[in-house]
Amino acid sequence: MAEESKSRAGGIRLWRNARLATMAESSAGLGVVEHGAVAARDGRIVYAGPESGLPAALAQDAETIDCEGRWVTPGLIDCHTHLIHAGNRANEFEMRLAGATYEEVARAGGGIVSSVKSLRAASQSDLVAQSLPRLDALIAEGATTVEVKSGYGLDLENEKKSLRAARQLGEQRPVTIRTTFLGAHALPPEAKGDKDAFIDLVAKEILPAIAAEGLADAVDGFCEGIAFSPGQMARVFDAAKAAGLPVKLHADQLSNLHGAELAARYGALSADHLEYTDEAGAVAMAEAGTVATILPGAYYFIRETKKPPIGLFRQHGVKMAVATDNNPGTSPLTSLLLTMNMAATLFGLTVDECLAGVTREAARALGLLGQTGTLEAGKSADLAIWDIESPAELVYRMGFNPLHARIWRGQ
Repeated sequence: MAEESKSRAGGIRLWRNARLATMAESSAGLGVVEHGAVAARDGRIVYAGPESGLPAALAQDAETIDCEGRWVTPGLIDCHTHLIHAGNRANEFEMRLAGATYEEVARAGGGIVSSVKSLRAASQSDLVAQSLPRLDALIAEGATTVEVKSGYGLDLENEKKSLRAARQLGEQRPVTIRTTFLGAHALPPEAKGDKDAFIDLVAKEILPAIAAEGLADAVDGFCEGIAFSPGQMARVFDAAKAAGLPVKLHADQLSNLHGAELAARYGALSADHLEYTDEAGAVAMAEAGTVATILPGAYYFIRETKKPPIGLFRQHGVKMAVATDNNPGTSPLTSLLLTMNMAATLFGLTVDECLAGVTREAARALGLLGQTGTLEAGKSADLAIWDIESPAELVYRMGFNPLHARIWRGQ
């Protein structure tokens, strides 16, 4: 990319001669601007639109980058990951390939409990070192914002360790990290099968302590037969509300416990997975403004056959985000580009829905739409610049990364 460094008076950076997919809600489709420009000052966009409409005062003293006709989108956002974990569960994958059932894997020491054991044995620095390559893979494909959940500690000390490690990722890389407390993820061994007692511990002790330290931006839980009931999750959500934290929910993945409706009742930012969500759940989410986060990686990896009700979400106007669900057990996926392809090929999302799902709607699912996710004045100058002929290529290709440059907060 030809770059002309001019006077830096005013601190303005200008990307010109670009084709923009602004993803602005006020625009049709992708919000395409064929002959576009983006200007930023102090890490924020001050102009995004036709180059012909660029104020002369912005262009006059800007550091100018010639995009040479390349496409520019908002930086990509992965709004659902379990990026902080120790070790891997490739042995379980191999066991399942040989025909082992979920119960057999669990009896052999596998499942979430395996990841809990590994994380508890790891130091915070170990967790950061193991997680950075996963984060780097996302960054290399244009990700500028990544959500990271806890949930493999399952006690106060190790949940704090996980969330501190997640925060540390954002100190070591130029990326926005949003942390989510997922204490109600699974039952730890020391709970001895008593789910109610463990939920009391999460709601009354662990969550308030984490909130007091400012370690979490949101609270999540796993509402499922193999995890926690809607009533148990409601107790956690009540505690989150008392602590002033927004909520999210792993809902309706393996059965319909009406988790989508529960999430909507609490005004959740998002409900995620949703393979078994019914029409009542879709209607409730639409009315509450709760985003449906679609996770094709897990569907693919565990060979699910029940697809999320994309048609119902469209019919009722539910916003849809798309995310990797990176985790060691059911979605060891670190590519948003491949995730978009999976969402299109497995679930029938359109190109526009996929791209909105990893930009605008992913920002909405994190409560960040006012700050990022579209190319609009006032938002963070988070951009991805692509060597492509059309945006459809970002969804169409597999195992191919056309990223030319990634800009985070204007740099």
